[in-house]
Amino acid sequence: MKAMILAAGRGERLRPLTDHTPKPLLPVRGKPLIVWHLEALARAGVRDVVINLAWLGEQIRCALGSGERFGMTVRYSAEPAGALETGGGIVQALPLLGSEPFILVNGDIHTDFDVATLRIAPHALAHLVMVPNPPQHPRGDFALVDHDLREQDGTRLTYCGIGLYRPQLFDGCTPGRFPLLPLQRRAIAAGRLQGELYRGHWTDVGTVERLAALNGAAGPA
Repeated sequence: MKAMILAAGRGERLRPLTDHTPKPLLPVRGKPLIVWHLEALARAGVRDVVINLAWLGEQIRCALGSGERFGMTVRYSAEPAGALETGGGIVQALPLLGSEPFILVNGDIHTDFDVATLRIAPHALAHLVMVPNPPQHPRGDFALVDHDLREQDGTRLTYCGIGLYRPQLFDGCTPGRFPLLPLQRRAIAAGRLQGELYRGHWTDVGTVERLAALNGAAGPA
């Protein structure tokens, strides 16, 4: 199985740290944030990873190289200045990801979720990992009913930035800059988006304060 790490964002809320260092290379408990993801993917048996690049992307390429030291092949999908957002970035990288389901990981999270446990139902276009709503996102994203994700009021959960996606989710997409959320909603409308709830360690490393808190707290090694 292949995987993609989304790493092209500017990291505005992490300025001034990201003025000279791309967000995925910010240190978390002694190593760059993106290294945590690569090591987790390697433990899960993933041997082919695609990373999209935009803001200070060459620093990421230089830091990670070919991926040999992680026991995998790392390839890069370079995007234009300003990046292509999540949906556009994935569509551009699809030729590198192939025709089978692939793991997608947001580069700005820190978690001990075991990606080796991910499974996708035959009819589903994607399987998303959901978490209890963090303080900065109290309304959540989608409701989880049995294994199905739905857009409805009531108890909603937050998409944690990890999922297993079929390339068919992106059928009909025109290359360019666009978010992933409308495609997830399209799949929900078709009854083809599923998920699971994870209650373990997870942090959205989106601000200077959350990064500092993460570095000062006990957690997975």
